[in-house]
Amino acid sequence: MINKKNLKLGTARSAIRELFEYGKKQKALLGEDKVFDFSLGNPSTPAPKEVDLAIREIIASGNSVLTHGYTSAQGSLETRTAIANAIKQKFNTEASADDIYITCGAAAALCTVFGALAEGFDTEFIAIAPYFPEYKVFVNGQGAKLQVVSADTKDFQIDFNALEGLINKNTAGVIINSPNNPSGTVYSKKTLETLAEILTRKSKEVGHTIYIISDEPYRELVYSDTIVPFVPTIYKNTIVCYSYSKSLSLPGERIGYVYVPAFCENANEVYAAIAGAGRAMGYVCAPSLLQQVIAKCIDVKPNLEEYKVNRNLLVDALTSYGYECASPDGAFYLFVKAPNGDGNAFAELAKTKNVLIVPGESFGCKEFVRISYCVDTKTVKGALPLFKELIEEC
Repeated sequence: MINKKNLKLGTARSAIRELFEYGKKQKALLGEDKVFDFSLGNPSTPAPKEVDLAIREIIASGNSVLTHGYTSAQGSLETRTAIANAIKQKFNTEASADDIYITCGAAAALCTVFGALAEGFDTEFIAIAPYFPEYKVFVNGQGAKLQVVSADTKDFQIDFNALEGLINKNTAGVIINSPNNPSGTVYSKKTLETLAEILTRKSKEVGHTIYIISDEPYRELVYSDTIVPFVPTIYKNTIVCYSYSKSLSLPGERIGYVYVPAFCENANEVYAAIAGAGRAMGYVCAPSLLQQVIAKCIDVKPNLEEYKVNRNLLVDALTSYGYECASPDGAFYLFVKAPNGDGNAFAELAKTKNVLIVPGESFGCKEFVRISYCVDTKTVKGALPLFKELIEEC
């Protein structure tokens, strides 16, 4: 017997991954410089030198058990303490090692949280479009349903009327992602305060806590003076899912954590349920070498210079050509309205010029496309004339 649902997931990759694999084949055929791949959020900026130094120091220590052996299921005490101390210092809030569950990246963090809060197929989680497509896979994988709030395509904040209409007695949590993939926008403090007020009121109406699940892999990737509010300081019933994939350019290493604040409702039970979900899915003892690296590099900041250059080149050029796009204050994505109004058709047209951009339909906005600009700047410069040709052909 074979699970038909998982067979389907295993034989049909996400739109992003399909495009990435197509790009690899095209590069092999035509050459790296002939394909302009903006598909995957795969950081081109190298990991900070502190990361390389930490790995070398840990391996040179010669302690194989410490370096490569098992840690506690929820992660080593040293690393959890380092993360908690960093949260306390940066956000002036409560945090302890017992609030931190270390995971194999943000995907494992999200899956364990959904697994902890889902109580059967009646359980619902709400995502705000545009949203990361794998949320649906993760939520459904835990036997729950995903509801989606349609996008506010003017400001890319939250359509609160639509949100309130979706909240009901089965709602376990609202997933937010700021800075946002795919729009690059940051939820304002006012937006988050309004969201907190609604969820506080709705929690009382439905008779149970509605949590915010704050997906934060891009928290450190912000430009200019943009401030990313720390959600637990605005809404106490927030569970944070974090990844170092983007901030330290370590996407393939899969390391992150869940933070359940002690002041969160039922914090002990929620944390224990996350640990239980991790156990059930085999998400225990994240890579010990990477845990030690994180402890040593807890205060290291990402290098955003190339991302800034790429963002400015794209925004300035595309808007001058006549494209409309969201204003990206963070992350490394540009969400662009397809000139012909159809993101799928426009992405296919772009493929004819070997410009690989992701249709917005899987993000909940079928009239948009996503450009991932965490690429070499020469890729951006080479693609600009082709973007001009594309809009002229629409």
